[in-house]
Amino acid sequence: MEIIDRYRRSLKRKNCSSHTVKNYANILFHFTSWLTIPLSKVTKKDMGIYVDRLLRKRLKPKTITCHLQAIRLFFDYLIDEERMDTINPVAKISIRLPKPLPRHLKDEQVVTLLNIITDARDRAMFTLMLRCGLRVEEVAHLTIDEIDYRRRQIFVSNGKGGKDRVVYMSDDARATLSAYLEKRSLKSKGLFLVQKGPLTGKPISVRGIQKRIEYYAKKIKVHVSCHQLRHTMATQLLNADADLATIQDLLGHSHITTTQRYCRVADLKVQRDYYEAMEIVLQKAVNG
Repeated sequence: MEIIDRYRRSLKRKNCSSHTVKNYANILFHFTSWLTIPLSKVTKKDMGIYVDRLLRKRLKPKTITCHLQAIRLFFDYLIDEERMDTINPVAKISIRLPKPLPRHLKDEQVVTLLNIITDARDRAMFTLMLRCGLRVEEVAHLTIDEIDYRRRQIFVSNGKGGKDRVVYMSDDARATLSAYLEKRSLKSKGLFLVQKGPLTGKPISVRGIQKRIEYYAKKIKVHVSCHQLRHTMATQLLNADADLATIQDLLGHSHITTTQRYCRVADLKVQRDYYEAMEIVLQKAVNG
């Protein structure tokens, strides 16, 4: 549809990632193909029927929420920019999502994982996720110019939501990155490159990185994902008494509530805080 093409161009002008643009366009194609009425005539009831259809297809609640978000933003565009005379039919449509705790690796699992990774590139990639809290997309898009060794900083440009931020390198992260760069002789702006096959020298893709972590997870027989490494960093920092706002800034979270979820998994900190506080309570009781 021509109107979807115009919306796609609008998303690109807003600096949305190519992945987001492609995903939204695909969702809208399926939605508009299902419709038997003009977009201006779509009602809240129609959207409820569409959600039921997605549920019958056994889509996960999180996936359905992504569909609704894409369609909601599309109608916002139609109303604000295309001047369509309608009320957003998705404005009050939602589906209840489960809220599982973020999974993180135990300290001994981290050691086991790092010990099994001998490839310099892979070790550097996954150490940056584990120590700097980088998302897999951010690692895939890193360039040489974004590394500042003197200040021990990494400039993350155009992260999730189009935001820039600065993260810091621990001693081991810096060391693994240096070891990789010593072996990396190809002249390319991309930091992490494909090492084998016809695409040698090209920046490694997000899927390429995910395949590598799946390979190592299978070797150590522990479920590990790239996002778990990020969760692990946040949990370890919280257990080490790092401020929640600091962790929020390092992870690039827009809302502190997202970061607060890590409080629920930082058992060591909860336990330590409890005993320290209870000792004060009991001392006051004795002295009172």
